[in-house]
Amino acid sequence: MFRNVVEKRHTLERVIEEELKPYVKKIDVEAYYADRFLRKLGEAGLLSSTNKSQQEILLSEMRVVEETAKICMTTAFCLWCHLAALTYVRHTSNETLKNKFLSSLESGDILGGTGLSNPMKYYAGLEKLYLNAKPTEGGYILSGVLPSVSNLGEKQHWFGVIAGVDENKLIMCFIPCDAEGLKLKEKVEYLGVNGSATYACSFNEVFVPNELVLSENASAFVEQIRPAFISYQIPLGLGVTQASISSIEKVGQKQNGCNRFLKKQSCDLQEAERQLQEKVKDLFSNETLNWKEVARIRLETVYLTLEAVQASMLHNGSAGYLRDSAPSRRLREAYFFANLTPTVKHLEKVLHS
Repeated sequence: MFRNVVEKRHTLERVIEEELKPYVKKIDVEAYYADRFLRKLGEAGLLSSTNKSQQEILLSEMRVVEETAKICMTTAFCLWCHLAALTYVRHTSNETLKNKFLSSLESGDILGGTGLSNPMKYYAGLEKLYLNAKPTEGGYILSGVLPSVSNLGEKQHWFGVIAGVDENKLIMCFIPCDAEGLKLKEKVEYLGVNGSATYACSFNEVFVPNELVLSENASAFVEQIRPAFISYQIPLGLGVTQASISSIEKVGQKQNGCNRFLKKQSCDLQEAERQLQEKVKDLFSNETLNWKEVARIRLETVYLTLEAVQASMLHNGSAGYLRDSAPSRRLREAYFFANLTPTVKHLEKVLHS
């Protein structure tokens, strides 16, 4: 068992070293999409659920997200999108769909995205539902527009969506990016994280057969998958925080050690990160995940990440202020993380309800 864990860690380190590190600046500056890295993770067996409990799956894959986020949170975010799609397929009661897609998603042959930003906000009372579904023979016809869906592409990319049939029924489906009637428009005008293969998705009477329906009761399905969906986001911030701490330590002796006068030091951030890791460990010591507790830790992670990247910018000084520097990249990544659904204000609302 221990040997297998060590081997997996070394495999992950190798894939990151070969398939991610050389492309980080290109991802940030040129909006390069590192889909090869994602496929290599699957190819190496790092996303396999075979002979693992639900808890083991979550913890091992959260570790992969965290290690990826230390190097590039844009790509770690794409990995989160893929893991969200995997979560849908792992939990669906549609055995035909599961048998068709699960192994291909875990092996990286197919990559997945999540179109649940709008539905999650809909359930929180923040937005209306953007997609509608009309029943037809053999399935449904979907229409509407999703403003932003990430980790998409023309070849072998699929994503989950939720659409309203009527006031009382919502369905969740698995959609191929090359579906007839679906139009994708790439979005690369963001402050950061432009290498995330993000598209606006316009549905013009897209037929979805029953074989691609993840759930006929999307509301109940979301209740089931939401804790894992959010848990996979926590290591995005932890990885960026750890990288920021390392960045602070590297410049400790610059300008005759003047950084020691700054109020926030690496030891402060290390202790806060350690406490957060303990909370994550406690969270997973229970058989079932508490949704509110997951949300609380996710929110704490955002605030710590923002604190860490700001401290890193101050410690790095003018060198960090360069547009393509690692500290400035992490600053932009952190602000994206704060606005990733569920956003900070969304989480605050959840925890105050």
